[in-house]
Amino acid sequence: MFEKSTWIRLPRTVRVGHDVLDSIGEALDDPALNGRPLVVTGPIPREVAGDRVLDQLTASGHDPAVVEPKGTSYSAVETTIEAARECDAGYLLAIGGGRPIDIAKMAADDIGVGFVSVPTAPSHDGIVSGRASMPDGDTRHSVAADPPLAVIADTRVLADAPWRLTTAGCADIISNYTAVRDWELARRLRNETYSEYAGALSRMTAEMLVENADSIKQGLEESAWIVVKALLSSGVAMSIAGSSRPASGAEHLFSHQLDRLADDPALHGHQVGVGTIVVAYLHSGPDGFWEDIRAALTAIDAPTTAAELGIDPETAVDALATAHRIRDRYTILGDGISRSAAREALTVTDVIE
Repeated sequence: MFEKSTWIRLPRTVRVGHDVLDSIGEALDDPALNGRPLVVTGPIPREVAGDRVLDQLTASGHDPAVVEPKGTSYSAVETTIEAARECDAGYLLAIGGGRPIDIAKMAADDIGVGFVSVPTAPSHDGIVSGRASMPDGDTRHSVAADPPLAVIADTRVLADAPWRLTTAGCADIISNYTAVRDWELARRLRNETYSEYAGALSRMTAEMLVENADSIKQGLEESAWIVVKALLSSGVAMSIAGSSRPASGAEHLFSHQLDRLADDPALHGHQVGVGTIVVAYLHSGPDGFWEDIRAALTAIDAPTTAAELGIDPETAVDALATAHRIRDRYTILGDGISRSAAREALTVTDVIE
């Protein structure tokens, strides 16, 4: 008897484009978004887009409350939960980059309400995915939560975001190449459940970024359109899979280990991008597709070396040699690689000298 089943949670509404924030009241006219909205933001995103959204909400009769939780730890989530209960919020509306969105996502999941994602920087696929990244001491935890009920991504706002955040988002998407390779490997060697649909969508998204890398330029709204559509597709792939597998493999383990070992870690997307170069080499050898990935990252001004990340060579070697310890997820790293193998992979790919 066939008993297989799945539950795919996707946003009900996605609006992407020029000045879509001006119609946010209309976008929130949804039975699933009822009651008082609690806007979760910070000082900079509030200045960039938050006050504009609040004016739109007030004009539409939504009576928003506001919270600006400090920090990036679980205490910020608790602050948001308390604010939501105090104002009897019907749903949360996150305005900002990764921090406000992850905080709102976890808080909404805890109190059992929906949330709306309004990104102000295309820095990661968390704007639409059912995963939140939360720091805890010297590491980060990837936490499952419901995806947003709605995503409102204004490309005019996103085009004005700091360029390094945009390049980090691009690098995060390009890493889907190796994430899917690792997932396929786990299916072959460990009989891990694999979704052809999620894998194909994730791979296609990475290919689209690589093919369009030369056209992604700072300040161009069309570039913001390309990047945010790719981030949305990546998030949907994770929702189809029911996990972060389509977008997180050994390159993410490498980044998470850098977070633990480095004195001053770089942006997550940038670290993942550099990790993708090395992991692609491990998958395909010296004449493989890692050079295409490196060229694409160079084209969008993303880091391709440990030095550009601000990471010393020995820390990079340590991170690659121990990245398999981060979580129980099978990747090309297997049960670990030696320091000499890690050093060779990093040297051949010019990540370290």
